[in-house]
Amino acid sequence: MSEAERWQSVCAVEDLVEGTGVCALLGGRQIAVFLVEGQAYALDNFDPGSRANVLSRGLTGDVQNERVVASPIYKHHFALASGRCIEDPTFSVTAYSTRIFDGLVQVETPRALPRIRLVVAGNGMAGMRAVEELLKLGVADRFQITVFGAEPRGNYNRILLSPVLAGERQADDIMLHRPSWYTRRGITLHSGDPIVEIDRKRRIVRSRRGTVASYDRLLIATGSDPIVLPLPGKDLPGVVTFRDLDDVNRMLERTGGDRRAVVIGGGLLGLEAAHGLSLRGMHVTVAHLMDTLMERQLDAPAGALLKAALEKRGIEFRMRARTQQIVGHGRVMAVEFEDGASVPADLVVMAVGVRPNMDLAKRAYLACDRGILVDDTLQTYDPAIYAVGECVQHRRQTFGLVAPLWEQARICAQHIAEIGVSRFSGAINATQLKVSGIEVFSAGDFSENVKRESLVLSDKRRGVYKRIVLEGNKICGAVLYGDVREASRLRELIADQTDVAAIRDQLLFDSPAAA
Repeated sequence: MSEAERWQSVCAVEDLVEGTGVCALLGGRQIAVFLVEGQAYALDNFDPGSRANVLSRGLTGDVQNERVVASPIYKHHFALASGRCIEDPTFSVTAYSTRIFDGLVQVETPRALPRIRLVVAGNGMAGMRAVEELLKLGVADRFQITVFGAEPRGNYNRILLSPVLAGERQADDIMLHRPSWYTRRGITLHSGDPIVEIDRKRRIVRSRRGTVASYDRLLIATGSDPIVLPLPGKDLPGVVTFRDLDDVNRMLERTGGDRRAVVIGGGLLGLEAAHGLSLRGMHVTVAHLMDTLMERQLDAPAGALLKAALEKRGIEFRMRARTQQIVGHGRVMAVEFEDGASVPADLVVMAVGVRPNMDLAKRAYLACDRGILVDDTLQTYDPAIYAVGECVQHRRQTFGLVAPLWEQARICAQHIAEIGVSRFSGAINATQLKVSGIEVFSAGDFSENVKRESLVLSDKRRGVYKRIVLEGNKICGAVLYGDVREASRLRELIADQTDVAAIRDQLLFDSPAAA
């Protein structure tokens, strides 16, 4: 590199005001340039404490006999000559050589900017979506990415586990990122080797097999774990959860013939498992604790329609059934309930919900509640650590649907790349699903109280049910069964809290766009 190529002019000296800074670009990276007593200084503009490009807006001064700039947001000071953070050296930034030549401030172009070491704890959909979003930003050459995953394979679409169970797809059909995908992009993948320890002080992680990796940024995407009821017999062979491909394979090993399955849980996963096993030739009984199937997404009439439709397909139901124990000798043989009833079983599937997997975060003493606590940038209480997906809690809310997880991944990638301006504001409680081929939608809060009224359309012959809940001429909740063409419009009306007084007579019927 020649002398002229080595120095890049970033601004004229007259553009600088003594004691303050300006922002400039150096090789696509934002830097902050300052003039103090005739000397030019340049630092990265990115403030690690506030996670924003703001140092150029800071004021200069002296701390501990060093010329410094103060972060305008976080209570940190950075030495202009070295980039060292006076209060905490782990927050230091890069400093660049500068000179004034022909009335221009010139900054020495580094031969190679240090690559940011990004470690991802979790090889699931949310974490890998964040990596994809990062690559889309065109900053791949700035990152050295290492991914650790618990499962011994690449990343796959968990949403499509049900079709694999039903025999409608093969496991290979649902792969999103095969090992070759990582290799082609220079990403190091440690499959079947999850991270078990985070040393936040030294910024290193350790895997179950003993692999140690250093990080500048850590992304936790450990997902959620299936809830296993503490029942006698829960460890018998033939008792499984429904969460990953290994669970599907264990279920498939016990299908066929005249075998019987009991699915504990009448939520979405439980019903998908029941439908898939039924298609595989098993006699299936669903045991549900509540009166209504999918009670978080459906009201009683919609739940009754769904139950009737599934019964026509040969699935049996035991409602308000509290499981007492799973019995068997060497393998599962039956499920017994509190009322004394018993149902024979060759397979028992527990599908009673999930909980955020925050064990790794807790061991690292990151702040957790029902999930790993994150802010609007998906940053944890440690500014070097982010988290996305089902493991996080944001503004008292946890997440299990794809749409908010994709939004988290997009925003998180921007901030990891140090170009973030977006903020994650949460998600409306909206669900649009196809349960065993039957389309359902629900959004908002559709519970009843004295201030609310419900608009209802019910057509049992067509298998259509619609209920829209109003409070003060605004929609607070909705349930659709069988016909969900108005789902997008209702979701928007709920999110925007639109006054629907002028169109309330049309709400239960198809708009021209939907029709």
